[in-house]
Amino acid sequence: MSTLHKIQRSFQITIPADVRKKARLNVGDLVDFEVTEDGILIKPQETIDRSQAWFWSEQWQAEEKKVQEDIKKGRVKRVDNADELFKELNRK
Repeated sequence: MSTLHKIQRSFQITIPADVRKKARLNVGDLVDFEVTEDGILIKPQETIDRSQAWFWSEQWQAEEKKVQEDIKKGRVKRVDNADELFKELNRK
């Protein structure tokens, strides 16, 4: 899909409604502009509260992936309370 639009005063461009819907863009959303060999790439962005940024670090996400694999393969044990947890930990 391609549409031609004119750059307006203050270098503003209106994003066509069908593009906004497909990209799930709303008023107030943040976007990143990247100049590429082929043109300009506009990427929607999310902000993360600084206190939650650790969760999105590469290291944390890599460990999350390992845990999800363990869960998927049944390499986990469920306990009902802290006493059972400590007994299980002390067995190893």
